[in-house]
Amino acid sequence: MARVKAAVCHEFGKPLSIEEVELRAPISGEVEVTLAAVAICHSDISYADGAWGGSLPAVYGHEAAGVITATGDNVTGHKVGDKVVVTLIRACGTCPACAAGTPTICQTAYDGDKGPLTMPDGSKLHQAMACGAFAETVVVDQSQIAEIPEDMSSTCASLLACGVITGVGAVVNAAQLRAGQDVVVIGAGGVGLNAIQGARIAGARRIVAVDMSEEKLEVAKEFGATHGVLATEDKPWRAAKDALGGRGADAVLVTVGAAPAYDAAPNYLAYGGKMIMVGMPHTGAVSTYEAANFAAVGQSMIGSKMGDVVVPRDIPWMADLYEQGRLKLDELVSGTWTLDQINEAIADTKTGTAKRNVIVF
Repeated sequence: MARVKAAVCHEFGKPLSIEEVELRAPISGEVEVTLAAVAICHSDISYADGAWGGSLPAVYGHEAAGVITATGDNVTGHKVGDKVVVTLIRACGTCPACAAGTPTICQTAYDGDKGPLTMPDGSKLHQAMACGAFAETVVVDQSQIAEIPEDMSSTCASLLACGVITGVGAVVNAAQLRAGQDVVVIGAGGVGLNAIQGARIAGARRIVAVDMSEEKLEVAKEFGATHGVLATEDKPWRAAKDALGGRGADAVLVTVGAAPAYDAAPNYLAYGGKMIMVGMPHTGAVSTYEAANFAAVGQSMIGSKMGDVVVPRDIPWMADLYEQGRLKLDELVSGTWTLDQINEAIADTKTGTAKRNVIVF
């Protein structure tokens, strides 16, 4: 057992507590990663606020990068000293979903209550999202990591663990966008900006960003949006369709976890268009659709978890794009904070003005 500093959630909706916890050594198939950086995702905040329930006490955090400092038995392709990204995508490799090439929806359950973390007195401490990365060190399954270039900044690399792969992957994997198609991205936050640059990389003809903030729409254009539409307009899909030459979008990506955004999304679709459902509303939030409208014009709704990525395939590819200057990562970092400042960093993230705040160790 090792003692590490972590931000612990003891009660939903309350500030996280910085304290020392116990972390066991990696067992078969696991690696220990000493973290250099972990980004704050809105999913961490939603969990800590109790939006989706869950076990307490818990350590959240799932968007991290660091260096492997120990391995268990039967670890292949990774060694001590490797610089890696740590994701929440824990995949068994053998269930029907993994065998079909969709590890983000692995069907083998993982119980974070029985993971590598415990309180100092030996009592339960939940390893949230199979990561528990709001801590100095993590122990995770080898399926959850991908090696990155040694000279790549860990602060930027941490974003490849969730926000970037979720947004870019939703475009290239879930929507399977082809060059020349038109895209609408609802929400120009961290994931939305990555969906926008994913559409740019994929060769979209026009990319319309939709957001409540004029400032965010300007930032969206820096990431590749060709047009911006304020969601506060009356029937904003009309302005979006005008920008798209009078028709709807081939792909509409909903990157915010808000039911009203999902209610509005079909209005932006072209005949045959796909609505890609990325943002995660709180438990119990409901949207309503007229099924006949989808059937009549061949439209579809597609759920996309973590961009449908395959970790060893997609993260190295995106790291290469970054090194070539084709994928923006540095521009996504709004600020850096210490672990002791995590509650301030979360509060800043909640204002909606930050793209990504990163805890740096």
